[in-house]
Amino acid sequence: MQIYKAEEKADLEFSFPDDLNWDELDKQGVKLPTKMKFVDLVIEREHDILLIEIKDPSHSSCPEQERASYFKRLQDNSILSQELTPKARDSYTYLHLMERDTKPFKYIVLIGLDAFDAIKQKALLLDFKDRLLADIRCESFEPWKRHHIADCVVFSVEGWNSYFPKWQISRISAHPTTATSLGATP
Repeated sequence: MQIYKAEEKADLEFSFPDDLNWDELDKQGVKLPTKMKFVDLVIEREHDILLIEIKDPSHSSCPEQERASYFKRLQDNSILSQELTPKARDSYTYLHLMERDTKPFKYIVLIGLDAFDAIKQKALLLDFKDRLLADIRCESFEPWKRHHIADCVVFSVEGWNSYFPKWQISRISAHPTTATSLGATP
């Protein structure tokens, strides 16, 4: 079993089987093209390539005010246009130029939302995938002619563990306290 954390102080830990073909794209301490944003992981499967971005506003050291701000940015799409879409585009471009684009790309965004009210989580994730895919496919005044990302999905930690039972994620710290103040109104 291989263990992966996106950062040294990350609160989410992945357990990957030894035979899984994955690598870290957003590597710290290595030379990467400037001004490009990369996803955290690339997993190559038999029929596709998964680009995986990890966001964890439920990290145990994240102040509640920062969590609330992050949740608002998820709702108003600024996270999509400023972070998630550029990471998908730049990661695809990099892998294309490295001749690693032989299979369809699927973009997975893992968002640690377990510190938030369950109703808010469900409301946020309900149409998030559609908003993200629309943003990826139309970043300018007209849509891209080529669909460089075949599809995308947004998972909570629980959703990830259900969908990928052989690639489990666990939270290292104690489960974060649900932010009840965030459950009231957006």
